[in-house]
Amino acid sequence: MRVYLPSTLAALAAVHAAREVGPAPLAAYGVTPALREWYADGDLEELEYAALTAAARASLRLLAADGSARRVVLAAEVADEAVRWARDATDRALVEVTAPVPWQKIASGHVDAAEAEDDVRAAVAALAAADAGDEDARFAVDGAEGHELLWYATQELGDLLR
Repeated sequence: MRVYLPSTLAALAAVHAAREVGPAPLAAYGVTPALREWYADGDLEELEYAALTAAARASLRLLAADGSARRVVLAAEVADEAVRWARDATDRALVEVTAPVPWQKIASGHVDAAEAEDDVRAAVAALAAADAGDEDARFAVDGAEGHELLWYATQELGDLLR
């Protein structure tokens, strides 16, 4: 199953050095039955994009603790039996990966361009207010989602970290 793991540049550096994402359990996002039901008209590509977007949103929360300003999502292929559905009504794509993900299973990385940093910082600063229902804060969080993540092959991720 393809899963999307939210991350940060600092966490990516640690993953790159360790050659795996872990320890398990890992919060990830994927095409779940709940996502399929909610987005019934979407084809697989659209559903995977929705899961990627959910992981990018989760990356914002990691950035709040990390201090950096570029969202990172790692796409990985994991065995179906290593994925548990979270059945979270608020996040239809949320899954739990029950085993560490070896570097060889990472298919690609998705990272904000430098031009997105101001909007990402604003989104991170607005998270708590957005969670509390503030519409202006939600607009700031949505501003980060207006930036498409850039695609990187796994062999390019080391260069990105330099």
